[in-house]
Amino acid sequence: MRELSFIHRFERGARPTSRPLLLLHGTGGNEDDLLSLGRMISPGAPLLSPRGKVMEHGMPRFFRRRAEGVFDEDDVRAGAQDLADFIESARKEYGIPAPVALGYSNGAKIAAGVMLLRPEALAGGILLRAMVPLANPEMTSGLSGKEALIVSGADDPIAPPANAARLKVLLEHAGARVDHSVLPGGHELSQADVTQSRGWLELLQALPAAS
Repeated sequence: MRELSFIHRFERGARPTSRPLLLLHGTGGNEDDLLSLGRMISPGAPLLSPRGKVMEHGMPRFFRRRAEGVFDEDDVRAGAQDLADFIESARKEYGIPAPVALGYSNGAKIAAGVMLLRPEALAGGILLRAMVPLANPEMTSGLSGKEALIVSGADDPIAPPANAARLKVLLEHAGARVDHSVLPGGHELSQADVTQSRGWLELLQALPAAS
């Protein structure tokens, strides 16, 4: 584990030529939280997993919020830029192509922020329990040719599917091709998330890796 600009973990994996995953934890998580999920979704792939720098009552996050579901959008923007800079540095350090983000909850939101603000940083995204991170992002076509999967819980009180549907529209307006799936359950993850994410990623793996 080297710090670069984020404390993080990097696993080269048994299949280092596979598309890397950028693992972005939820509130209270850390750089270890999603390693097992990443291994299940893409066995043997390189895994890059940073720890969020923002602390909320001692719990790491990737940006500040004012209340549940109310985000500090200036901090979202700053956090997305900081994370994109880290991705660029880590790619040089470890010799990897642009990763696909695998984010959960707070991590899914910052991944969406990076996709909207610094689209060149990511090859795509798997956004589990995501929400719109910015009310009025600058709209570009920078996601043209890129793919995203949004997976919502039908009864999620924290990240409602209707909000995720709005995120789908934002990403599509920026040029991405987006699949939005709503699974039974709430904010927690299930085996269905793993199965759906793995199947989606296997289709994406058939495409040439982004530079």
